[in-house]
Amino acid sequence: MRRNVSPSTSRRNGRWLGRALSRRRRHPMAAVAVLLVVLFACGSAYATLSPSSAPASTTTAAQTTQIEEGRQLFAIGCASCHGLNGEGQVREDGTVLGPSLVGVGAASVDFQVGTGRMPMAAPGAQAERKQPAYNEEQIAALAAYVDSFAPGPDIPDESMVNVDAEGVDVARGGVLFRTNCAQCHSATGQGGALTYGQHAPNLTGVEPKHIYEAMITGPQAMPVFNDELLGPEEKRDIIAYLKNVEDQPDPGGLGIGRAGPVSEGLWAWLVGIGGLIAFAAWVVTRSAAAKSGSWRSSS
Repeated sequence: MRRNVSPSTSRRNGRWLGRALSRRRRHPMAAVAVLLVVLFACGSAYATLSPSSAPASTTTAAQTTQIEEGRQLFAIGCASCHGLNGEGQVREDGTVLGPSLVGVGAASVDFQVGTGRMPMAAPGAQAERKQPAYNEEQIAALAAYVDSFAPGPDIPDESMVNVDAEGVDVARGGVLFRTNCAQCHSATGQGGALTYGQHAPNLTGVEPKHIYEAMITGPQAMPVFNDELLGPEEKRDIIAYLKNVEDQPDPGGLGIGRAGPVSEGLWAWLVGIGGLIAFAAWVVTRSAAAKSGSWRSSS
């Protein structure tokens, strides 16, 4: 038999049940439980998504070791001119013994030391390329130490100097080189004379990395070609052009400096016309001697 429940009784029962549930939800331990669940979820998410700190600490330790090695090498071979902290050295008469290296970057060190220009063999108007005094690991350590002074141009990676990569335009590199570089280095990169005893060096046989570093650091009398003047791909095209010229055969067997019609014309005048003049003089001498002999025999 179904029991009839009055509306007022139903309302009282509903209010009682709501108060009971409310008391359970407001239990003092409920807030603590919710907080623990939230903290556990956040910790799990961070541990899952965050990168491991072990490789970073290992990298930092390796960099610190490399910088310390570079500091020791710098103190022995460079500090006498550039100062212990790369601040530079100036004599009392105002002569710069060694310029400041603050902000020159790792690329400048890799170029100067990697091409043997530094340390200099002797004071002069220009540092000449020679056999490097340090190996690759020592050069990298010196570059890391100097780069720790202040940020500067970085050493280019392999993709920036790979002249065999897809998209390299040798023809465009030739146009860019003749527009920006040929005035000093000649159209084929053979170099040329400058003022005050300096000269633009021959680029034959220079590593692509060092050519790129020279463009972004501007060693000695050379201007800096930053990415606003010549983009990375344009620099790579210039390097590709130089390597293409370097691989070209020499017609006739002699390159004659690969300076074009100037050296070829000089060779023609000195050897060609000079040889003809010498031959003509020899013919005249022989003719005169023959006539003199015939006159004596007849008399």
